[in-house]
Amino acid sequence: MKPVFLIAGLLALCGASPVRAADIALDDYLRRAEFNDIQLSPTGEYLAMTVPLDGATAVAVLRTSTLELVGNFRPPRNNHANSVDWVSDNRLLIGLAEKWGALDAPRPTGELYAMDANGKRGDLLVGYRARPDEPGQVSGRVVEPVAAFVADPRLGDERNVLISLWPFANDTSARLERMDVITGRRVLVSRSPVQRATFTTDNDGVLRFAHGAAEDNINKLYYRQDDGRWTLLNDEGSSQRIERPVGFSADNQLAYLVVEQVHGPDAVVSWNPRSGERRTMLQDTVVDPTYIIHQPGTRVPVGVQFVGAVPRSAFFDEQSPTARIQRMLEKAFPGQVVSLLSATADNARILVKVDSGRNPGDWFLFNTATREAAFLTARHRWFDRDGGASVRPVSLVARDGLPLHGYLTVPAGSDGRGLPMVVVPHGGPIGEFDEGGFERDNHLLAAAGYAVLQINFRGSGNYGRAHIQAGAKQWGRAMQDDVTDATRWAIAEGIADPQRICIYGASYGAYSAMMGAVREPALYRCAAGYVGVYDLPMMFKRGDIQDRTSGLNYLRDWLGDPAGLAAVSPVNLAASIKVPVLLAAGREDQRAPVQHTERMEAALKQAGVPVEAVYYAREGHGLYGDANQRDYYTRLLAFLARSLGGATAAAVTAGKASAP
Repeated sequence: MKPVFLIAGLLALCGASPVRAADIALDDYLRRAEFNDIQLSPTGEYLAMTVPLDGATAVAVLRTSTLELVGNFRPPRNNHANSVDWVSDNRLLIGLAEKWGALDAPRPTGELYAMDANGKRGDLLVGYRARPDEPGQVSGRVVEPVAAFVADPRLGDERNVLISLWPFANDTSARLERMDVITGRRVLVSRSPVQRATFTTDNDGVLRFAHGAAEDNINKLYYRQDDGRWTLLNDEGSSQRIERPVGFSADNQLAYLVVEQVHGPDAVVSWNPRSGERRTMLQDTVVDPTYIIHQPGTRVPVGVQFVGAVPRSAFFDEQSPTARIQRMLEKAFPGQVVSLLSATADNARILVKVDSGRNPGDWFLFNTATREAAFLTARHRWFDRDGGASVRPVSLVARDGLPLHGYLTVPAGSDGRGLPMVVVPHGGPIGEFDEGGFERDNHLLAAAGYAVLQINFRGSGNYGRAHIQAGAKQWGRAMQDDVTDATRWAIAEGIADPQRICIYGASYGAYSAMMGAVREPALYRCAAGYVGVYDLPMMFKRGDIQDRTSGLNYLRDWLGDPAGLAAVSPVNLAASIKVPVLLAAGREDQRAPVQHTERMEAALKQAGVPVEAVYYAREGHGLYGDANQRDYYTRLLAFLARSLGGATAAAVTAGKASAP
C-alpha cells in the first residue's frame, strides 16, 4: 500500500502559494493539513477522512486497497463535518457544526447528514435546515427545531441508530430516539430526567445513563433500570464531584465511570449496578484520564491514556490482547503517543495513530494476524519529525504552593539556555489545557529562534477538580500569577534571557497577554493579543456565551459579578502597559466580538502605548483565509523580532489580505 500524500482534486483543495525569500518560509507552517481524522469502515473496505478547507471541513471516502476517492461531502462555508460514524458497512452519518474562525470551538448545529460510501443517497435526516418537501428528502419525516447527536451508531442492523435530540428551547430536556438511517423516520425510546443530557447505552444498545445539567450547570447522572425507571446516581451539588459514564464491560455487568476526586486527579471507577459496589480501576498521581482506550472494534473500555510529563497508557488487565498490541506498538514508536482508533468488525485490522510534540500525526493500518503496521498517511508530511524543535515537560510550584505543569518548546540545535522566549497562555480557559502535542504556532516561533513556554495555570483541565476550581473568579488574579511565576521560573532556570521575553496568546490567552503586561510591566518586552477579550463586563452583553441562561450562569460562576470585573479588564488598565502591543481580530468573531479589540486599541492609543492593530474582514475567531494568515503571521514575527531579535518572514504580497 502506498502512502497518501495528497488528495489531489478532492474537493477543489488549494495549497498555499509560495513566499519570497525570507528568514522563514511560512508555507510549511500555514499549509492546511490534508486531513484531520480518519475512520475505518466495519469491513475495512473504506476510509472516511475529514478534510479541512477554507472555512469548512469536508468528508472524503477512499477505498482502502487503492486509496482512490469514491465519494465525498462538502458543507457550506463555516460549516464543518464535526463527527463521522459508520452506521453500516456502506453508510455514514455526519454530524455538522459551525465554526466562525479557525480557533473557534466547533458548535454542533445538531444536523445529521447521511450518505453512502460512494457519496450517493445523501440526505439531511435531522436538523433545522431539513425540509421534507425538497428533492432528496423523504415524505412523512418529522421536521422540528431540534439538535441531534449520535448516541449509538451500531445496533446490529443496517438501518437503525440511536440519536439524542435537544429541542431548540432554552436549556430543555433531551430525548433518545431510534432513527432509520435511510428514511430518517424516528421512534421515541426515552425522555431524559435531566436537561442537556447525553445518553450512554450498554453493549446491547440498551439505554442506561443520562448525564446532563440544568440552567444552573450542576451536573447530574442518572441510571436507567431494566423497567425504565431513572435513578439518580450522582448530584454534583451534594457530592461536589462530576461523574460521567464511559462504557460497560464486555458482559455488561460493570459500568465504567470517570469520577472527580476531592483531591488529586480523576479516576476511572467500575460500578456494579446490581450491588452498588465501586472499585477504582486506574488513577494517575498527577493527571486525569485523558483518553479512554477501547477494545478495538467495540465500545468496551479497557484502559486509559494519561497525558502528562511522559504520556503513558494503562490497562485494567495488562495481559489483555489490546494491552499487548499497545505495548508492542509503543515499543516500535518510542517516545510517541500510540492511539488505537477504529477497527474492522472482525478485529482483523486496526487503524493506529502515532503522534508527539514533533510529529503532527502518522496513521498506520495494523494487521492483527501478521502483527505488521503498514504506513497509511501523515497529517503534515512536510514537517521534519526528527530535526525540528523539541517539546519538553516542565514543572514548578506557584507562589501559594500549587503545583503547576506545562511544556517548553526549544528551537532545534539549541542547548535551551539564555534564549529569547515567548510565553503563550492557552485559550479557553476553564477546563482547557496544553498537553505537549504538536502545535504549529509553537514550531513557527521556535523556527524564529524563540523558546515557547506554556503553563497549565489554575483553572486548566487534566489535573483534577481542585486545580480547575482554583481558577474560579481568578481571571487577572491568581490565574495570571501562575503565568508570571512560570515566566520567572524560566528565568531562574537559565532558560530565558530576562531582557528578551514577550507574552502572546489567543482568545483568553490574549487577555492573559494584556494582563501580563499590565501587572508585570518590567517582565515582558512586548505583548500580542489575537482574537482576544479585553473588556470582561462586555462578555455578559455581547458574544455567543451570554445568549443562554446556562451561559450567563457559567460566566458568573467562573468570572464573577460583572460589577467587579472592570478592575481586571485590560481596557481599563492600558496606562499600566509600558511595552509595544500587537492586536489582531476578525470582524465576524462571535466568541470574542471585534469590539473588544477596538476598545483595547483605543485605550492603548489614549494612554500613549505603541500599538499595531489589524482587523480582517470575513474572519471570525481565528483566521481561515490563506492570505490573511500569511499577513498576520508576517506581522507577528516582525513585531516579535523588533523586541526579541528573532527571525522574520517575507512581507505579505500587496492586495492579498482582506480589507478591514
